[in-house]
Amino acid sequence: MTTFVDRVELHAAAGNGGHGCASVHREKFKPLGGPDGGNGGRGGDVILVVDQSVTTLLDYHHSPHRKATNGQPGAGDNRSGKDGQDLILPVPDGTVVLDAQGNVLADLVGQGTTFVAGQGGRGGLGNAALASARRKAPGFALLGEPGESRDVVMELKTVADVALVGYPSAGKSSLISVLSAAKPKIADYPFTTLVPNLGVVTAGSTVYTIADVPGLIPGASQGKGLGLEFLRHVERCSVLVHVLDTATLESERDPVSDLDVIEAELSQYGGLDDRPRIVVLNKVDIPDGQDLAEMIRPELEARGYRIFEVSAVARTGLKELSFALAQIIAEARAAKPVEEATRIVIRPKAVDDTGFTVVREDDGLYRVRGEKPERWVRQTDFNNDEAVGYLADRLSRLGVEDKLMKAGARAGDGVAIGPEDNAVVFDWEPTMMAGAEMLGRRGEDHRLEAPRPAAQRRRDRDAERDEAQQEYDEFHPFQ
Repeated sequence: MTTFVDRVELHAAAGNGGHGCASVHREKFKPLGGPDGGNGGRGGDVILVVDQSVTTLLDYHHSPHRKATNGQPGAGDNRSGKDGQDLILPVPDGTVVLDAQGNVLADLVGQGTTFVAGQGGRGGLGNAALASARRKAPGFALLGEPGESRDVVMELKTVADVALVGYPSAGKSSLISVLSAAKPKIADYPFTTLVPNLGVVTAGSTVYTIADVPGLIPGASQGKGLGLEFLRHVERCSVLVHVLDTATLESERDPVSDLDVIEAELSQYGGLDDRPRIVVLNKVDIPDGQDLAEMIRPELEARGYRIFEVSAVARTGLKELSFALAQIIAEARAAKPVEEATRIVIRPKAVDDTGFTVVREDDGLYRVRGEKPERWVRQTDFNNDEAVGYLADRLSRLGVEDKLMKAGARAGDGVAIGPEDNAVVFDWEPTMMAGAEMLGRRGEDHRLEAPRPAAQRRRDRDAERDEAQQEYDEFHPFQ
């Protein structure tokens, strides 16, 4: 049964925003007290958080679909809806988040590091928030925005200072078990280690972590054996330790050729050429192993490697190896640049930046793209004429109509607002603002106006009657 997973695909869905409420306050002796619809609640986010107690992505392998809760809709009496609860997903230290194309979105290193995998939708405004001096009684509210849905790939790259690499059964698990308190599985057959093991080593005043990477074989960088699955776990290390078996029972192998094969695989994988190397000749407690170590040591030293002869079983040579690794790691840590305080970079928009674009596509359709227009469309209830008119006013004030005219749009041309897979398409009329006004002065309820004098009411009534008679005579000239 699988107990360790270091690569999963996560389907994150943030919560939808709650709809705003369109309501009019009513009470005794005051039946029309004005709009009192509350705002909708914000949808919950999907947030990845580094948790040191988590060591595998196994939970997301079994349950890859995760969704945050939705925001609640607003209600009358100015009651706003409850915000959706954020969904916190703990991930191991060293998790890399990528998009579907393989681009790195976040590299999560360090306890508490966070990344928002899905942004919750905004709540819609109620008609109380939409009221103004001109729009005293809006008969509509804005819809809540849908939450962001995104598919991401999470890869775990072990955060360790030292990586032990070598052929299967070279003694890497035995070595980490005597250098640290880690207790990996140890046996006398290949591929005993199926998952990376981590151990903590203390050498003087230096404390560092050491990782036992599953055995590499020729072709590992192309996916043969277990190498490709676990080579990513050596990317963050400060030093690579080649563990060579000097007492191998395979006649066609020898420690030098093993070293050449592993170096070739590391070179093909890439990104590790700058890491210092140390060679450990293991199993020198066996007479044949000691003799072979003495034979190959001059050749390896001639290549520039620092050599250590050890025996994990007899526990010889371990102290020298441990302190040598501590010295290299201390130097690597000292050479790292000091992290500067986070700087806030202010990038003001250009004076001619309208926040949206209008592009004429090959089929003659004019497509409007921009954060504001697309958000306004998502929040509009197209079953409500007043809400549609409000959207038209907003787009006109933003300058969408002017830009369409400059782009060459004519009456009746198709206009789409939003991406291709989720756009609102309509036939454009240049007099968008005037057409919207034909719906009436949105949000003005004459029942909420101050009472007019009797003489004014008579004059208005007579004017309406004369206007109606004039229209009748115009369309019925012979009656």
